[in-house]
Amino acid sequence: MASAACNRARLAVTASAVVLAVAAGPALAQDVAPSQEATTVGDIIVTAQKREQSIQDVPIAVTALSAENLDAMKIEGGSELMRAIPNVSFSKANFSMYNFSIRGVGTKAISASSDPAVAVSFNNTPLIRNRLFEQEYLDVNRVEVLRGPQGTLYGRNATGGVVNMIPNLPGFDFEGFVKGEAGNYDTRRMSAMVNVPITDTFAVRLAGSATKRDGFDYNSFNDTQVNDRDMWSTRFSALWEPTDRFRTSFIWEHFEEDDQRSRTGKQLCTRDPGPTRVGAVNITSDLIRNRLSQGCLPGSLYDDAAYGAPNGGAFAHIFLAATSFGYDASRRLVVGVPLGTDPYAGLTQSRNLREVATSYDPIFRVKNDVSQFNVEYDFSDKLKLISQTAYSKDGYYSTQDYNRFVSNPIFNSTDNLFDINGQPIVNSPLPGGYYTDPQLGTSNRMISADLSKSDNRQWTQELRLQSNLDGRFNFNIGANYLDFKSNDDYYVFNNVFTFLAEYYYNNVVGAPVNQGRVTQPCTPQTPKECVYVDPTPISQLAGDGHNYFRSKNVVHTRSWAVFGEGYWDLTSDLRLTAGLRYTDDRKISTPYPSQLLLGADRGNPGPSSGGYVSRGYPALPDVKQQWGALTGRLVLDWKPVTPFTDDTLIYASYARGYKGGGANPPRVDINPSVIQYQPLAELFEPEYVNAFEIGTKNSFHDGKVRLNLTAFYYDYTDYQVSQIVDRISLNENFDARMMGLELETVFQPTPNLRLDANIGYLDTKIGDGEGSIDVMNRTQGNPDWMVLRPWLQVPSNCIAPTKHVEKILGTAFPEITKTLALQALCGGSLRTGTFDPNYTSSVPFWRLFGITYDPFKDAPNGGRGFEADLSGNELPNAPNITANIGAQYTFFLGDWDLTLRGDYYYQGSSYSRVYNTQYDRLKAWDNVNVNVTLENMSSGLVFQAYVKNLFDDAPITDAFTNSDDTGLTTNVFTLDPRLIAVSVSKRF
Repeated sequence: MASAACNRARLAVTASAVVLAVAAGPALAQDVAPSQEATTVGDIIVTAQKREQSIQDVPIAVTALSAENLDAMKIEGGSELMRAIPNVSFSKANFSMYNFSIRGVGTKAISASSDPAVAVSFNNTPLIRNRLFEQEYLDVNRVEVLRGPQGTLYGRNATGGVVNMIPNLPGFDFEGFVKGEAGNYDTRRMSAMVNVPITDTFAVRLAGSATKRDGFDYNSFNDTQVNDRDMWSTRFSALWEPTDRFRTSFIWEHFEEDDQRSRTGKQLCTRDPGPTRVGAVNITSDLIRNRLSQGCLPGSLYDDAAYGAPNGGAFAHIFLAATSFGYDASRRLVVGVPLGTDPYAGLTQSRNLREVATSYDPIFRVKNDVSQFNVEYDFSDKLKLISQTAYSKDGYYSTQDYNRFVSNPIFNSTDNLFDINGQPIVNSPLPGGYYTDPQLGTSNRMISADLSKSDNRQWTQELRLQSNLDGRFNFNIGANYLDFKSNDDYYVFNNVFTFLAEYYYNNVVGAPVNQGRVTQPCTPQTPKECVYVDPTPISQLAGDGHNYFRSKNVVHTRSWAVFGEGYWDLTSDLRLTAGLRYTDDRKISTPYPSQLLLGADRGNPGPSSGGYVSRGYPALPDVKQQWGALTGRLVLDWKPVTPFTDDTLIYASYARGYKGGGANPPRVDINPSVIQYQPLAELFEPEYVNAFEIGTKNSFHDGKVRLNLTAFYYDYTDYQVSQIVDRISLNENFDARMMGLELETVFQPTPNLRLDANIGYLDTKIGDGEGSIDVMNRTQGNPDWMVLRPWLQVPSNCIAPTKHVEKILGTAFPEITKTLALQALCGGSLRTGTFDPNYTSSVPFWRLFGITYDPFKDAPNGGRGFEADLSGNELPNAPNITANIGAQYTFFLGDWDLTLRGDYYYQGSSYSRVYNTQYDRLKAWDNVNVNVTLENMSSGLVFQAYVKNLFDDAPITDAFTNSDDTGLTTNVFTLDPRLIAVSVSKRF
């Protein structure tokens, strides 16, 4: 892979050199029009410090991309910004998230109460929930990306940096454009803009775009193309300047998408068949081996074995589905799913990351609105008051197949059965071996899907007073307020869950026995677990069923801050900047414990389910958290006059950053007298960073060369990282340090030729003494302990002493008894057996096997496993090297300009998790993009053709480990495939 990448890099660079050399020959002899004689790299004005400045005068590591830069590099959305910025990585992440990482600092925490580490802003307003990943840029003036903590002026959630998209505002000249594009995957795109001055003081601007594209991925089971695009955006803005001192603007932007976008990529697994021997005991039974299998092993994601499927026989819900329904005509007992069944036996997957096999095609819907009202009033030429009010609303709905592969048929037919008295059983629950699930439909296979949806509201208000004094001192002071409400729901549906709810927990009685569907199971005449089955389809889900997993998260965040920066010109070329900010964060999380397969017998805890309620999701008391943080920065910048540069800035800075903590989602609402549970942390801590940076920005050779260099060091406290434990996202904190170097340069030796490059080097290390339990390797290689599968209501695997397992397996008890005993070593349901004589149990395993054992006292970390030592490990998604090299050449052909451009991007290897194992490794990858533009400036006509991802690469950009009870499968993410398109646009 690395060799291929090097060869492609050489090929790309060599080809670019040949093209440029051939092109340069005749070009040097051409007559160049006066307007084409400029050979400077140009400048760009930014507002990185909330005031207009040349980017070369800003003592911050900032990359600014104008609309022309974005178009030349074909950066059409936030996910592609990494190609233009050093030490930036981006990938789609699990659920409805993405991870935009700057200098190793990204969003690896998963919780409704967690905050992003990189502030994504729309026209200087930070948006906690945004569509950076999905939405394409529309009528953009520029995008500014600030690297490093920016909390003083940009506030909370900017420990990594800031991505600020600045739209074009109305002007007082009539103008507009229209653009159409067509490409492979039957791509059709349109965008347009019109700017209309209504009066001398009032102007409006309207822009819109729409994209339709066929699916990137092939679903081999349904023979369909999925992961398509059908989305549109519109923006209305108005500007009113009644006087030279008073300006107001209003912006409303709407984005909408309704298609079959895939939220996650392919799902990989190196199958774990379970051991064949424990100590001196050989294991020949699949039933026993399955209870000692974790589903998937931590093998490399790049091995052929990774394209397997989990050992589904290890799933607790499959084990319990061997529920008896009656007898056939030969008096043989018939069960729903044969004991020991592996739904994925013999299954392998295509190695094509863009091919899946699912029974359920995705549905993806998003609506996002952002409204912003700005007021600027100049008290004088020296003092300006700025008010910015914003309101955003974001709604999200996405459902897709939970597993990215299809199981074998698993259900037995329950037709023509008899009860124990030989009487016919009425209404077969599995007619012909098919089961009908109210959410998932009818199938003879195990099928599952998930649903992620959210509804969010954000209101922000900021006031700033900004000076422009003639003396040596200026300031920028202000205050802001944020109110953010989020309501997130995540569901997992599985037809075996519903099957168990109806026919394992809700025992069917009557004469004659009627096994038809019962959705109101709890009556005084039929004592049972009362696990409510929701009869509504996914599209109209009531949300109160206990036949599916639901994680409901409601969070209300209020935050206020006061801040100020002062700027002292100590001398004519030496400036000191000092800023402070005080932030007060308050979060209220309303916990709703999950209720999968939990019920209660007329208000009493279910005898084997362990639930308190039969239906619905009662809330626990609110979790209230508050933090106050003082952050700021101190910068010294110097602009010396040197004999070898046109302009030089040298700076050194210190910055303190902060990001709030939060509450981990609540777990299952279990009665501890029925179910034992491993303890977990309920809260996670805020993040803090002390960042040190030195840099220099330079222009050479009469503006033909721009060269910027930066070095940085971070001391990071309590970096937040998640993993799935007990079906929740458990957020942990780790100390770390980061350091690195960055280079950004542009060279324009002639009006025709432009070369640019950005290179980043990053070194990250987790602090000494930090540890965490790796769910993929709970024993950490200790042979005295083994991984076991627990009872259904305990979602996470556990570890138990190997000697106890060996003793249980060496007895003459029936396999089913041994299986239940192995589960009891994890805790689980006390009603089905325990090794602890202090608890009442229907099966005293401690007496049967002569073992006294309490997993929560006698096993490391309550049976969760041994901690892995993380000292010195790299942070996730922190590649050591990132680089982009671009070259473009323009032929001046009379009224037409023909520009050829190529970009080569490289990202070094990294890890998807903090454990840095072979399973976590993400290989280095590269990417080539080319673009040809033919433009007539006088007529406003532009013809363009481009190829993105020229070699159709499909690297794994990130990976996510799923829960124990689904086999520890791995969701992987990749790039869009090769996209080829042509476009024509007309500006007027």
